[in-house]
Amino acid sequence: MKYDWMDEFLLEKKGVRKDFKEEWNWLRYMIEDKMFAAVCYGDDNKAELITLKLDPMEGDFLRQQFDDIIPGYYMNKTHWNSIKVDGAISDDMLKDLLDKSYDLVLKSFSKKKQMEILK
Repeated sequence: MKYDWMDEFLLEKKGVRKDFKEEWNWLRYMIEDKMFAAVCYGDDNKAELITLKLDPMEGDFLRQQFDDIIPGYYMNKTHWNSIKVDGAISDDMLKDLLDKSYDLVLKSFSKKKQMEILK
């Protein structure tokens, strides 16, 4: 995969775990039971998309600016976005988007739970 640093980058974040959802053929990154990113594999088991959550206005803006960012594959098209793995999105931009997705999902927990996760 083009973004071979992604697994280590995400697992270094507090409270993150990953699992493989076999029926979807997705490698999911989660905080508790809430997914914030996924690598979506095709029928040939090659990574095709990275799906992540963004603020709806930012996601819409990015989809208009970049052909390689599309509405979330098999997800709510308002909140989720997919990035083509073979596209031209830079490593730095993807890291920024993954950070935003992590923060967005982390903030969906209560303040108390956030503090537990960030310990």
